[in-house]
Order: sequence, then C-alpha cells, then structure tokens
Amino acid sequence: MTSTEHPTPVVTRFAPSPTGYLHIGGARTALFNWLYARGRNGKFLLRIEDTDRARSTPEATQAILQGMDWLGLDHDGEVYSQFARADRHKQVAQQMLDSGHAYKCFATQEEITAFREKARAEGRSTLFQSPWRDADPSSHPDAPYAIRLKAPRRGETIIDDQVQGTVKFRNETLDDMICLRSDGTPTYMLAVVVDDHDMGVTHVIRGDDHLNNAARQTLVYQAMGWKLPVWAHIPLIHGPDGKKLSKRHGALGVGEYRAMGYPAAAMRNYLARLGWSHGDDEFFTTEQALQWFDLSGINKSAARFDFRKLENLSGQHIAAMPDAALLQELIDYRRVIGEKDLTAEQVSGLGRALYCLKSRAKTYPELFDKAHFILTARPIDIDEKAAKNLDNVSRSILKELTPHLQSVSWTRDALEEVTSRVCETLGIKFGKMAGPLRAALAGRSATPSVFDMMLVLGRDETIARLSDAAS
Repeated sequence: MTSTEHPTPVVTRFAPSPTGYLHIGGARTALFNWLYARGRNGKFLLRIEDTDRARSTPEATQAILQGMDWLGLDHDGEVYSQFARADRHKQVAQQMLDSGHAYKCFATQEEITAFREKARAEGRSTLFQSPWRDADPSSHPDAPYAIRLKAPRRGETIIDDQVQGTVKFRNETLDDMICLRSDGTPTYMLAVVVDDHDMGVTHVIRGDDHLNNAARQTLVYQAMGWKLPVWAHIPLIHGPDGKKLSKRHGALGVGEYRAMGYPAAAMRNYLARLGWSHGDDEFFTTEQALQWFDLSGINKSAARFDFRKLENLSGQHIAAMPDAALLQELIDYRRVIGEKDLTAEQVSGLGRALYCLKSRAKTYPELFDKAHFILTARPIDIDEKAAKNLDNVSRSILKELTPHLQSVSWTRDALEEVTSRVCETLGIKFGKMAGPLRAALAGRSATPSVFDMMLVLGRDETIARLSDAAS
C-alpha cells in the first residue's frame, strides 16, 4: 500500500427490531459493533428494523434508544428506519427482475402449502420450487405476484466468517427467497442487504442465529454485483444452565440492570467478556476495550451469563470510579428509579462518605444502604437489632465517651486513641463500645467503621447523636 492509499473505513451497524426492550443479547451485539468501529476510527450506525408493522412500536424504539444511551453506545448520524426505505427496496427487487436474477412467481399460498404437503408425504425436500422460475413471460397471468430471487441450484455458497470460519452451504438447500411479496411489500431478507449496502456497512457483526441468513443474503449481493461485507456471527448467550438465555434466568432487559444499580461501565465490561476475551483480563476500562477489541478474540462457543461475575465486576468499577463521577451517577440513579432527589446537605455528606463506602458495595442500592448513616437525620430511628446494644450499661459507656470527644483533634488516629483510653478506664474491650456507637450513629448494627462515620459526620453531629442515644 502506498502512502496515498487508505484502507476502507470501518462501518458497523446495530439493527434491532422494535418489538420490545433492548435485551442483553442485543446490547452485547451493539457493544461489539460499537467497540469494533470506534476502536478503528470508523462509523457505528443504528437502524431500526421496523418492517414488521404489526409488532413494531414507538415505545420499543424509545426503550432501545434509552438502553443504548445508558450504555454510552453513541451512533453516527440519524437513526435509520427500514420501513421508511421501502421504495428503495422495491427498486432493487425490480432491478434484479430486469437483470434476470429474479422472477415473478404467481403461486398462491394454497399452492405452496399443497406442494409442501405432497413433498413431505413422498419423503422429498419441502423446499418450494416454483413452476414460474423459467416460465415464458407470455404465459404470465394477470394476477398478483411475488418477486423471488433466482438462486443457483448447483454448487456451494461459501461464507468466510471471522468467528465461525469457512461455512459452506449447498445451493440445492437454499430456496428462491421472496424479495417482494405479492402485496408489494419488501421482505426483511432483501431490506437488510439493501440497507447494509446503501449505508456502506463493511462489517456485519451479529448473532449466529443469522448465519443461515448470510448464505441467502450473499446471493442478493452477488445478483446486484455488490461487494460483500465482512461477516462475523457471534454465539448466543446462554443462562447458567447452558440453555438459551430467557426470562426464567432472571432479568433480560438492559433497563432492568440499570434499575438494579449496576454502573454502565460495569455492564460494558461484563458484556464485552461474554464471548470475547483478551488474555486473562477480566476487569478493564472501556478505553482498554476499545484498544483491545478484535474479532479474532470472539469465542465460537456460547457464553454463559453469570450474575456473580457481573456483581464482582460491578463492585470493582464502583471502587475504581472517581468520587465526583460516582456521586453524579448515584444522583442520576435515584431519578431513574423514581426516588426523590437528595438534599444539598445529603449530597455533600454522601460525597464525603464515598471514600469509606465505595470499596464495599457491589451495586448502587447496596452503597445507598451503607450510606444510611449520612442520609438519615436526627432523631435517629434505631432498628430492633441495634436497639439491643443500647441498654443502660451501653448508655453509660456513651456518656463516658462523649465529653472526651469535645476537645479531641478530629482525626482517625486521635479518635481511635481516645476511645481506646476510655475503654481502658472502663475495663472493657472496644467491641463493647462499638455496638452502642453503631446504634447511636446509624441506628443499625451493620455499618461502616465507627471512626469513618465519626469523621464523615463531623464533631457536632457525632456528639449530638451520641447525646440523643445516651439520654
């Protein structure tokens, strides 16, 4: 290659059907396409395959767009509508008809059904062979017709797939697929090829349930004399039991994972690892994934969804997030799940507390639970379990400690030293003091370190809570 030549820029696409939410499998397909294009300074396009008018809904389209927005999978240009391009699809069907690569088929649905039933009874292939394939145009009736692709009857159609390897299809097993129905509407199988070609898609990365479609779609590319895209058919995602992922395995929609409080960065990390690997790396940033992602790293076998691995990665991403970014994510999360906004004082307190919370939480709800001590207000509501740590003896311990906190330097070392000294004076171990402190400061028995709570709450609030509990 000379210095003036450039390879073709990479163009990938995600093309969901708007018949429901953005499910995990679709999200991973979108992510793989996004990583491949963005990592090569290419384009990532979004096309809504809304040709199924009965099942397509604006709400589903919106859910898909929201899911992609949350995952940070930005696309280039407008959102394409497959349905809106129907005239172009018809034009291509007519071009194939004019060039002899397609033909008019006047067979009715009843005739096709009868053909298949007879073939089945005789033990023959039920692949419909239209009597109109080589019929003289002068014999054509004045009746509705479908336009069928004239598929080759001999030889093989070969798919050179970046994941599956070389896959061969005997042409005798490929039907003369319908490109334009008798009511004049284009089929999905034709529309996909026309749209991919017109949008300049160079790499088709999609689920391996489309592998058979690739063989039939290749015939349309060849009929039109168009350059084939690079195929990459990725294995589907299975549940922990090895069966295709379904509702019985738990949450399927990306929106559900957002509501459960997983960071988008963790979902990107986990979805990238579902069927793709870079050495032994499990935890990585999106920037690293963009550098590393390649089709050669995709596995041939199905990936298994594992909630524990997702939770583990989620915890690592929460811990690694800068405090300011994490605080904003937490504020946004409350809005997503419909919780009322935090007050300015709560936001400030939560920000101060993140250093001692974020390494101990796997999800946002878990982090909020651990942050209860800073989000609650006096008088502290003490739960039943914590209340058991506030008997008369415990209250007297708190009364003994409180005056010493008035003048101590408000650092962890100083706080640890003063509590240790009071415990020594009272002849008790620190554990005897920790329970009452947790109850007084948080109203709970399971909390962050009492010293972290004191540091976050500050001297005045700490003493006020201890005084409340001791009275």
